[in-house]
Amino acid sequence: MWLLVGLGNPGERYRTTRHNLGWHAMERVIQQWGLSSGQNRFAGRYGDGTIGHERVLWLMPETYMNLSGRSVAEAARFYKIPPEQILVFHDDLDLAPGRVRIKTGGGNGGHNGLKSMQEMMGTANFVRVRLGIGRPTAGGDPASYVLSPFTATEREVLDPLLDALAKEMPAILAADIANVLNRLSIFAVRKESP
Repeated sequence: MWLLVGLGNPGERYRTTRHNLGWHAMERVIQQWGLSSGQNRFAGRYGDGTIGHERVLWLMPETYMNLSGRSVAEAARFYKIPPEQILVFHDDLDLAPGRVRIKTGGGNGGHNGLKSMQEMMGTANFVRVRLGIGRPTAGGDPASYVLSPFTATEREVLDPLLDALAKEMPAILAADIANVLNRLSIFAVRKESP
């Protein structure tokens, strides 16, 4: 059994911001695979279902980003799900919009949701689906940038990417990562030549 987590902040104020990209990814997975609609549990929205041959639980913590680990750790303990069976969707400043990386373990890259999870779970050994949002322009404040809405151009890339990512979930859960990333690479935003 897998625990799928979408990181974000609750409330309409944050709904369309870059920092909620993990929530948007989780919502697409729920829709694509007909997972059960959310109940309030584990300080978040929670449900379950099946993706391919895998039983999954899904969780969208509503604790605000910097306390996400409380929600995830509580659900993981209750269902006795080991860290390596937890998959987390989150935004990533270090990747360009449209880029996706999938890895297990590692640092938190300054992401408060990942930091909270590592602290509350006592390990970093969970699977991360890193969803690129890029960095602000020179001199821009990263905190303001992640809490700002996506531009129309970013949405044009991210909407089809999230749909494709949701369809790839059976391969992701089966650890067919190289092929998944190859198929998703078409969505990466490439810089234009000067």
